[in-house]
Amino acid sequence: MEGQKTLDEQLAQASAIAEYGDDKIQHLEWTEHIRRRPGMYIGKQGDGSHNDDGIYILLKEVIDNSIDEYAMGFGKRIDVRIDETGRVSVRDYGRGIPLGKLDACVSEINTGGKYDNSVFKKSVGLNGVGLKAVNALSKYFMARSCREGEKKEIIYEAAKKIEEREIEPTDEPNGTFIEFEPDNSIFPNFKFRMEFVETMLSNYSYLNTNLVLTLNGKRFVSKDGLADLLNARMDSKPLYPPIHLIGEDIEVVLTHGNSYGEEYYSFVNGQYTSLGGTHLAAFKESAARVIKEFFVSKNFEYSDIRNGMVAAISIKVQEPVFEAQTKTKLGSTRLAPDENSMSIQKFIGDFLKRELDNYLHRETETAEIMLQKIQSSEKERKELAGLSKQAKERAKKVNMHNRKLRDCHVHYNDTKNARASESCIFITEGDSASGSITKSRNVETQAVFSLRGKPLNCFGMTKKVCYENEEFNLLQAALNIEDGLDGLRYNKVIIATDADVDGMHIRLLMMTYFLQFFPELVRTGHVFILQTPLFRVRNKKITRYCYTEEERLNAIEECGSTAEITRFKGLGEISPDEFKHFIGEDMRLDTVMLRKEDAVHEMLEYYMGKNTMERQEFIINNLVVEEDAVS
Repeated sequence: MEGQKTLDEQLAQASAIAEYGDDKIQHLEWTEHIRRRPGMYIGKQGDGSHNDDGIYILLKEVIDNSIDEYAMGFGKRIDVRIDETGRVSVRDYGRGIPLGKLDACVSEINTGGKYDNSVFKKSVGLNGVGLKAVNALSKYFMARSCREGEKKEIIYEAAKKIEEREIEPTDEPNGTFIEFEPDNSIFPNFKFRMEFVETMLSNYSYLNTNLVLTLNGKRFVSKDGLADLLNARMDSKPLYPPIHLIGEDIEVVLTHGNSYGEEYYSFVNGQYTSLGGTHLAAFKESAARVIKEFFVSKNFEYSDIRNGMVAAISIKVQEPVFEAQTKTKLGSTRLAPDENSMSIQKFIGDFLKRELDNYLHRETETAEIMLQKIQSSEKERKELAGLSKQAKERAKKVNMHNRKLRDCHVHYNDTKNARASESCIFITEGDSASGSITKSRNVETQAVFSLRGKPLNCFGMTKKVCYENEEFNLLQAALNIEDGLDGLRYNKVIIATDADVDGMHIRLLMMTYFLQFFPELVRTGHVFILQTPLFRVRNKKITRYCYTEEERLNAIEECGSTAEITRFKGLGEISPDEFKHFIGEDMRLDTVMLRKEDAVHEMLEYYMGKNTMERQEFIINNLVVEEDAVS
């Protein structure tokens, strides 16, 4: 028939497609490989709106080298500057890269001094990739090294050498200066958020006591290490003074708070391992076991011992093995590559058995407060046990997967799936909004949970409400966080509400729920707010979606007098075809962040408690300010 190919033609076409010869084999220079596959070296790319975006990994890779110098006893200061254009400089005062090898160390893959354990015994960067990846992913990169009155400087673009200056005399102190600007073609519209960089530098200071780091002149230094970290991170008072234990190649600090869940910070060789790893798993198990054995007559469960625990651990490992180039999760099982070296589990277990047990025997007042906290957790768990069983049965009866949750195929707790980190769930209200998102989403990685009306204001309530309230019961079951974050099914929990008063109220109610019962979900950066456009401005040739009044005015100017302006009143008004633009790779998300100064309990009490008159005065005063500003 006309329009159809014969069998011979189909076979010939298939043969041509399947042909596999010498011309199909490609060779990529290492620079091109990094630029084509940046995720292999820096994780995701991003634009800087999230703390794990690639531009922060670039900065970290440079600072790591300076930290390693300090760890080896050279240089007591690291200066970081980031200007408004996104250009970054890092200056340390260590030994400086050997001048004759400066080019090789920043532009030849698998080249560096850290393969020699006599020079860098317990370093973070051991594979000779870090600085080269920064060079390859930067549109401008400059390296300058100063050693013993001489300096050398080289400039690159995308790792291609542009200028190499001869060695010349200098009166600058020893050290290395790296300046770079991330490539806009790889990180479109990137912008450094200073709060993320400040957190990074403060973490470095806690792990390297007395090291001075500066960011555009702002100083970061720690005298008491991890004890300072807990003091800075806890948003409520600890129930007892933090237990601070220091040994050779290990430092531990722990306490309990009144919040639900657990909160941990883990480090290896000064590197913040945000995803934990073998050292954190060993600490959690060992700490609970030691405390259980101390209160041997009580026979506590580990979950009751760890409920409300806030802790940090730092260890040093020779030639650590991480599960990815971004070094966020430790994979090593031993303190050194030698098969006869001590296991990390035994090293941490023995240390805690000796030091933590001695501390609890010595500090009886602290032990008594800890006991009361554990008993309180045990009592509440037993009270919830019956409710939990009933709630799970109720969830089955209402057929959660059909009524509330449109699930996706890939989940965060599927650690063997390469796309696990892409999984997310949109929490939205109403059939129209959830319908638009459901039709627009990527069913592989994006799930949708539909709320029915406004959720309950749960401030001041106990976790009992999580089982008695149908919405909360079904939501915690969908997230799989009833017993902690280990089973979390979605990397990003995204609150998606209308950009009006009711939508903002629902947003506050959901944030209250998470902060009240699952604060660790917020602290670990899993909760986000979806930003959707307020306006659409278009003419016959151009369509612009505007998230702010400024963007709207710019779009009107661009589209001219024929501009058609639409104000989106709710998510349900946005067609599924349009919605795809807002929940795709470039979707705008605001991370819900917690800082010590937020004082969570006081903040929630003010905004979600019963202080009606105080809130009324706040609203009236701020309305007056807005009216004055307009006039």
